[in-house]
Amino acid sequence: MRRRGHGRPRRPHAGAQGMGGRAGPPCGGPAGGSPPGDKQGNVGRVRRISGHGGAHAVAAARRYGVTAMFTLSGGHVFPLYDAAVQADPPLRLVDVRHEQTAVFAAEATARLTRAPGLAVVTAGPGVTNSVSAVTTAWFNGAPLVLLGGRAPDYLWGKGALQELDHVPLLAPVTKRAWTEHDKRRVAASADEAFRVALTPHRGPVFCDFPLDTIYDQAEAELPEDRLPEPAPPDPGDVTRIAKLLGAARRPVLVLGSDVWLGRADEAARQAAEALRLPVIANGQARGVLPGGHELLVSRARTLAFGEADLVIVAGVPLDFRLRYGSFGPEEDPAKVVHVADAPGALAGHCPLAATAAGDLTAFFAALAAEARPAADPDWLPRLRDAARAALAADAPLLASDSVPVHPVRVYGELLKVLDDDAVVIGDGGDFVSFAGRHIEPRKPGRWLDPGPFGCLGTGLGYAAAARLAHPSAQVVLLLGDGAAGLSLMDADTLVRHRLPVVIVCGNNGAWGLEKGPMRAVYGYDVAADLRPGTRYDEVVRALGGAGEVVTSPAQVGPALRRAFASGVPYLVNVVTDVEAGYPRTTTGV
Repeated sequence: MRRRGHGRPRRPHAGAQGMGGRAGPPCGGPAGGSPPGDKQGNVGRVRRISGHGGAHAVAAARRYGVTAMFTLSGGHVFPLYDAAVQADPPLRLVDVRHEQTAVFAAEATARLTRAPGLAVVTAGPGVTNSVSAVTTAWFNGAPLVLLGGRAPDYLWGKGALQELDHVPLLAPVTKRAWTEHDKRRVAASADEAFRVALTPHRGPVFCDFPLDTIYDQAEAELPEDRLPEPAPPDPGDVTRIAKLLGAARRPVLVLGSDVWLGRADEAARQAAEALRLPVIANGQARGVLPGGHELLVSRARTLAFGEADLVIVAGVPLDFRLRYGSFGPEEDPAKVVHVADAPGALAGHCPLAATAAGDLTAFFAALAAEARPAADPDWLPRLRDAARAALAADAPLLASDSVPVHPVRVYGELLKVLDDDAVVIGDGGDFVSFAGRHIEPRKPGRWLDPGPFGCLGTGLGYAAAARLAHPSAQVVLLLGDGAAGLSLMDADTLVRHRLPVVIVCGNNGAWGLEKGPMRAVYGYDVAADLRPGTRYDEVVRALGGAGEVVTSPAQVGPALRRAFASGVPYLVNVVTDVEAGYPRTTTGV
């Protein structure tokens, strides 16, 4: 039997509702209060909708600005497809070759557009194949809604096809996960899923529907109220931070992805400029201050973090990427301020001089109005000089003529052809780490990488989403050859849906991120080698795209120009030097 096949559904018998597990209170259940739009609730307008459950769920999705549904076909969720194509206007239906790609694409949609992303997967393996991608969205704080199919309630417990209680699998990596059994509440549950995903601190939400629930006809009410405005931070917290800033001699401001996701990028830039704060940008906050901005000192982060006496971190966790919140000289540690969009996102593992939680735009505006910095006059110039020196030191490798190709030479050529509004996506280890060092976006929200969960295989889904979100911009995927093995089949998705993307594969024939460290620990390495020179470009060609192999530095630039001019999914397969490992100082362990 085909893995996702399903026969014509039977109508449920009376009493079938209520079977199966839930994690946390169901939307509108006794512990959760009345859902949005419930006549017993304290909410305003509602509208009546009718049809099968799929129509109800899609009506809710459209209310939140969803324009695309990412999926892999499965019979448990056919009503959602029917609703997508029958909607006015219809949702774009993008079917992929692996469920993780669907969820990665929905996550990237959320991170690029700041509207919720929607993925739909069938029951059983459709859901289980999604878990790593949902976890990536959880770590990235991306407002993603995953709707799943589920075996029918009227057969539950009898061993129906793909019968599995999904909720316990998703509960640890979502803001909420539940099963909706009542056909009259599909709309309310879908609406609640989007509402929860978008409420700071943002994140993924999962809801599945038994087959009989989603196929059956019903009438329901869909709320039309708006999300409440995010609460500003406590004024007293802002005052404390302003006083710390006024006393600091060597302050640093760190901006993270939630600054972009929370639409606080302009307020953050204005505050940094008004207060003359050196800035280090992380994740999708890269580009809030464009490359070359006088306050952007990301390339001087070692000096900045090593000598700062105050570090204000906004919109990013104090995790391994930020030294777990430990800055300044060991004998005189810096004071650390953590600012987040919700109290639950504040760090609890390290000493903090102050915190603030709430709307990040309001925070930056209040801080700029209240703070009176008094930094050492030579602090910012020292950081700028260090950043300029780091950039100057890059020049030899950016122009390296070594064979095999040094990975940095790839970025030397890419920088010559990238537009200011290009979307740059990284999916790999060392190859992408070099990109993070050498490519500085000109605009915020145009850089995508897997984030702190470090899950490879994101690239093709991210690329599909980027092309849909920014149809006229360059989209370039920087793909390690190890990561290629996890998602390259979805080049077929790009081809079928006419989504031209330039893929640059750094092909060093190894798991470089593991090869060097294992040698350092044991003096040898195992399980770190891939087949040298694999023709990943021919894989893309076989799937209907185009590509070429590059083996010398002089070939890189012309190949990139052909790729951008092609108008099709195009893979530039660059054979790079396996010995050119990234000189990392942070391992996360």
